[in-house]
Amino acid sequence: MRIAVRAPNWIGDSILAIPCLRSLKTNFPDSHITIVAKNWVKDVFLHLEFVDDILTIPDKNDIKSLKSTAKKLKKCEFDTGLLLTNSFLSALLFYMAGIPERWGYKKEGRQILLTKSVSKKNQREKIHQVQYYQNLILSLGLKTNLPNLHISATKKEKDLAKEFLLSFNLDPQKKFAVLNPGAYYGSAKRWPVSKYKELVKILQKKTNLNLLIIGSQAEADLARSISANLEEKPINIAGKTSIRMLAGIISLAHLVISNDSGPMHLSNALGIPVVALFGPTVPAVTRPFHRPYRVIKKDVPCWPCSYRECPYDHQCMLKISPQEVASECEEFMS
Repeated sequence: MRIAVRAPNWIGDSILAIPCLRSLKTNFPDSHITIVAKNWVKDVFLHLEFVDDILTIPDKNDIKSLKSTAKKLKKCEFDTGLLLTNSFLSALLFYMAGIPERWGYKKEGRQILLTKSVSKKNQREKIHQVQYYQNLILSLGLKTNLPNLHISATKKEKDLAKEFLLSFNLDPQKKFAVLNPGAYYGSAKRWPVSKYKELVKILQKKTNLNLLIIGSQAEADLARSISANLEEKPINIAGKTSIRMLAGIISLAHLVISNDSGPMHLSNALGIPVVALFGPTVPAVTRPFHRPYRVIKKDVPCWPCSYRECPYDHQCMLKISPQEVASECEEFMS
């Protein structure tokens, strides 16, 4: 049985879908599972024993790209397609590719394109995203495993990470903390630069941790803003790492401080302690899944929201103090 799985388009969601993929393989142990993913998330699925192949698809969603991708998928002769995305176009792609069985949540009227569809009414607001994906498997009449969310960096990835860190004069044998000030979704999910800057000063004063700032190329200026005018600057590697290099680096870290984002989930899946800063989003749905972690969230009247940029005064994030974050970090210092 050849199964195509359309992966989520966000790094964090892709990581949270891993237990669902494990459950899928348990139901069909002799199947060949191919992940169909956008280029920026594909490396999340490397080195997973229940993933046999990864097929990348174009970033564009125009008709020309849809037709060429459908033709590419058709050549693979898939028997079944599982959609972990909710868009109409992702279901249309599997339909155009002639995949006989097409399974997924009902959304955007796409049930006409699915051979098995599952109602998702109210699910996402009440349960963790890991369980949301697991419930799709369960609602299809299949079995689910206990939701073990775990990925590993390979020895080669760790060795490359050590060489990389040494090139920045950071000894990977010494304890270091990772700061992730970005969030691809938008500035509403980001703790302000001034707060991160103050946290850096506190951690440098109270601990012996080396500090490392990560982020995408688009977040490089954000990372530089945190280091600006500091006497002792954290090491800034924003825009200089791939997903797998980042996995290797984080696997060596002592602690990660992060907004609600893909790197937060990557850190948690690698088993590294996380102090997670939540603003407009709902921790019950997207918090780190496995301990050890701490979530810091403040109650405000306008919470929750789905704004990419806060149209008000951003109190959900501004009320989180650097002293409070530093205090939570101390729990992981031993």
